[in-house]
Amino acid sequence: MKKLLALVLAAMMLLVSVAALAEGEESLYPEKVEGIDFGGKTIYVYDYWTASADRVAEPTEEQQAQYDYRDWINETYNCNIIQIAKGDWGSNVTELINFTTAPDGTLCLYILPPDFVGTPMANGVLAAWNGEGSLVDFADKQWNSATVDFMTVNGSIYGVSTGNSEPRQCLYFNKRVLEEAGIDWNTEVYDAQANGTWTFEVFENLLKRINKDTDNDGVLDIYGMTGSNVDMYRVAVFANGGSFFDFDENGKLVITAGSDNTLEALAWAKDTWNTYGYQQPADGSWDYYKDAWKQGFCGFYMYQTYGGFNDNSEMADMADEWGCVAFPIGPKGDKYVNIVSDNVTVIPNVYDAKTVNDLVYIYKLFSATTPGYDDEDAWIGNKYNFTDERAVDETYAMLRQPEHCASDKVLYLGSVNDIEGADYLWNLGGGTPAELLEAKTPVWQALIDTFNAK
Repeated sequence: MKKLLALVLAAMMLLVSVAALAEGEESLYPEKVEGIDFGGKTIYVYDYWTASADRVAEPTEEQQAQYDYRDWINETYNCNIIQIAKGDWGSNVTELINFTTAPDGTLCLYILPPDFVGTPMANGVLAAWNGEGSLVDFADKQWNSATVDFMTVNGSIYGVSTGNSEPRQCLYFNKRVLEEAGIDWNTEVYDAQANGTWTFEVFENLLKRINKDTDNDGVLDIYGMTGSNVDMYRVAVFANGGSFFDFDENGKLVITAGSDNTLEALAWAKDTWNTYGYQQPADGSWDYYKDAWKQGFCGFYMYQTYGGFNDNSEMADMADEWGCVAFPIGPKGDKYVNIVSDNVTVIPNVYDAKTVNDLVYIYKLFSATTPGYDDEDAWIGNKYNFTDERAVDETYAMLRQPEHCASDKVLYLGSVNDIEGADYLWNLGGGTPAELLEAKTPVWQALIDTFNAK
């Protein structure tokens, strides 16, 4: 029913949009702000994926509406905004740093993967978006609140992203495997999530029921789960109200991985994984779990949403039907969470305050939804083609909401793999979380001291 309603509403939104545009699309545009004039200069938004800034020869109605709106922005503020790739995923940050070292007067913003914002932030390479005289309210729903929180240090916002986050960590489940274990996935999984009782304990009890040695040879044939154990360790920490790093009351980054919430979550996740997880065979590759999951002998699958909900995803050829829920809530947690990883738009710290404020405002206009096409359900796309409605309407929709999005501040220090993975989460099998943390602390503290000093 909700799926049908979404389709009807989308059609109604399109009719309303067409009618409004027929009456004059400029009536929907924001009022002009006086005092902003870029003197005919080009403003570059440097991402790491747009190969060409050329417009399509035969645009759809919505594409044409966007072109018209952006033409209006250019004409109104005497500029020419172009979004184009500067570097690739790993080199765009180098391009940014090179530009700030030798600025040439170009007006530009850079879009960076979150893995690379820590170094430029710590070294003063980024301008604050909310400096004195800023024309933008970053509490507005256009801005992703998780990114704003992540990019805020001592009250200054050093980067933004727009809209809701793309959900990340989730738990897929194989409907057939659960049914064969006597589990009603509709009531015992989906309903548990819906009524707030989807917890570590409930999840573990289901895993116990799934584990099975079908031929009595002492080796499991059906496993409770498989997937990325590092994803499980990380999200379990946040689902239990823990974290690895955070700011203290003085605005300094500190290690929080030694908190009770964090250590208890890691101990539980490690034990659960070792007891119920199908793990890497001796001759298996690092991503062994992708094929194992599709073979259909595991009940749950710890992975990220792009593995199942996206076009041409890794699970597109999976024979069994699957559902999806959030990772369960820990005993010290109070909500379902996922650790987001959204691209961050930043401004080089080479401009005067007036220019920064003008760039912030022009990016607000440029990145906004095209007036007349504010379809709040556009994110659904064709996700109903991949799974059931509850996975889309309840799980994916929930995990997009800001209150369920957590930011791992490890990214101020480096990538997840380099900081949390190497010698720590990857090695949980070789020691307790507390023991490994003690060994890792000097390395982390040195990185934190460098960050805080700058």
